[in-house]
Amino acid sequence: MASLNLAQKIISAHLADGKMEPGQEIGLKVDRVLMQDATGTMACLQFEAMGIPRVKVEHAAIYVDHNILQTGFENGDDHRFLQTFAAKYGIHYSKPGNGICHQVNLERFSIPGKLLIGSDSHTPTAGGAGMMAIGVGGLDVAVAMAGAPFYTKMPKIVGVKLTGRLRPWVTAKDVILEMLRRLTVKGGVGKIFEYYGEGIKSLGVPQRGTICNMGAELGATTSLFESDEITQDYMTRQGRPQDYKRIAADPGCSYDENMEINLSELEPMIALPGSPDAVHKVRDVQGQDVHQVLIGSCTNSSYIEIMTVAHVLKGKKVHPNVTMAINPGSKQVLETVARDGSIYNIIASGARLLESGCQGCIGMGSAPGTDWVSIRSFNRNWPGRSGTKDDKVYLTSPEVCVACAITGKITDPRDLGEYPNIPWPDKFVIDDSGIVPPAPAQYADTLEISRGPNIRPLPLRQPMEAILQGEVLIRVGDNISTDAIMPAGAKILPLRSNVPAISEYVFYWLDPDFAKRAKEKHGGFIVGGENYGQGSSREHAALAPMYLGVKGVIAKSFARIHRANLINFGIIPFEFQNASDFDLLAQGTPVTIENIVGNLKQGSKTMEATTDKDKKITLKVDLTPRQRDVLVAGGLLNYIRSTTTQ
Repeated sequence: MASLNLAQKIISAHLADGKMEPGQEIGLKVDRVLMQDATGTMACLQFEAMGIPRVKVEHAAIYVDHNILQTGFENGDDHRFLQTFAAKYGIHYSKPGNGICHQVNLERFSIPGKLLIGSDSHTPTAGGAGMMAIGVGGLDVAVAMAGAPFYTKMPKIVGVKLTGRLRPWVTAKDVILEMLRRLTVKGGVGKIFEYYGEGIKSLGVPQRGTICNMGAELGATTSLFESDEITQDYMTRQGRPQDYKRIAADPGCSYDENMEINLSELEPMIALPGSPDAVHKVRDVQGQDVHQVLIGSCTNSSYIEIMTVAHVLKGKKVHPNVTMAINPGSKQVLETVARDGSIYNIIASGARLLESGCQGCIGMGSAPGTDWVSIRSFNRNWPGRSGTKDDKVYLTSPEVCVACAITGKITDPRDLGEYPNIPWPDKFVIDDSGIVPPAPAQYADTLEISRGPNIRPLPLRQPMEAILQGEVLIRVGDNISTDAIMPAGAKILPLRSNVPAISEYVFYWLDPDFAKRAKEKHGGFIVGGENYGQGSSREHAALAPMYLGVKGVIAKSFARIHRANLINFGIIPFEFQNASDFDLLAQGTPVTIENIVGNLKQGSKTMEATTDKDKKITLKVDLTPRQRDVLVAGGLLNYIRSTTTQ
């Protein structure tokens, strides 16, 4: 039998349909699912619409971490909905303040060799514990909870050999920033990154998780590390040694592509405003005045990181011109740091200590002021994501962040002196009272679900029309993120369970008149450049345009999760056969595509679009037979209903 790499091992163990050949569609049996409140509410409504009495995966959990800022009744009502829904249908419920889904999952529920899908693009964080964890849209999670396989194209497996050892003040964040510097935000599309080599032995599980977390910024399907003695040690300190399983690549295995990073050669890195791949050495940009520093998010909020920051702050004050805030990744991190005596250093320094949640990463508070330079240990810095339209957000490690907070300028942390090497605690504070288990199945029928007035019925698309016809409603450039399509923030994100209301904000930062125009024109087309829909898994970036009547998206290329979400909601992702045709489709251009259903059923690889003055444009339609059936049905939910009732 041929030697298998780690990704191939896990995929082959979960293969329910298809062949393990790059580019071929495969169906995978899902062990576990993860949801968060911003995307999970819709996933729950979708699961409910299937009429299945109980989830069919071995473990499901939903975490309240995005919408913990309660400025009105909406978030509180939705939290009660999620808790009562979880109790009834067999889902664990993590309460507000218990922590960010990826940090809590890594601590309490990650199991090597298992397959997890989550309705959040940073689900691959669990790859730090040897788990194959894939971010998907909420509807894919709902379908998996119903017991169906998760479908995706078999990715290429990229082996990333790590050699050497990180020097003081250089961190796992610098490893993934180096990957982004080399590959860009679209360099990982259709790929899994598997890290191996002697260098991984110097990285703890949360540090490995940091690297896997920001693999999402590469556009990767997922990233993972082997499960070894480092993993076993972490799980033992978490009080669950029974969950450990040794799993690694076979000796002599091969990869579709290969990379190598010498950890000893890395130095502190920083991504400049606008994109996570605008990466430079801190030394090359130091000296810029800083106004805000934020440490935390699902990327950099573990015990070691918060303790390191606390030790650096000991006896020091945050610069007078800087506002600094820290959000621990979980209640466990906060409790363990408090037990070990370092919270005082943070408070005494003048830094603000926030509760455990996503906070400023999604613009839920901590929006920077006008012309502020904001230094963050987060994972994304697309324009407006912070909650301020013309923001200047830099991404870097907690070590660089704390150096900037003390000096008031972008500073290489190596200038601070001796690095505080923080040991792991013998045991973390373990208190799972913030995770509410579901009610026993025998009592499920007696439970009622609480629904606030913000929860509206789930909109569905009708089956696919024979002809798609309409104007180009908007034309956008390369690397448009789902944040740009469907913004988050304290004003918009609470509307996630009210599709008619949230649809008013589609493309809000780019074109505040888009929703009005889409309704007046009775829908139409979106035209995009390369890597359209990168970033967050939020399916509202497909669901809300569908509600507004968007009939198709024509782009040069698509990001993986958003492309899947478009198909799930009955929107065809067309690609230009000739990239130069992009210039022919200005806003307002009429577009007609005929014989849609016939072409889908016949397996046509291209379709012809007619524009103004009878110009013809050839569009590629790269779809599997299953995806074509989904589109003909008008979306995945319609398709699942039709196949289960036949």
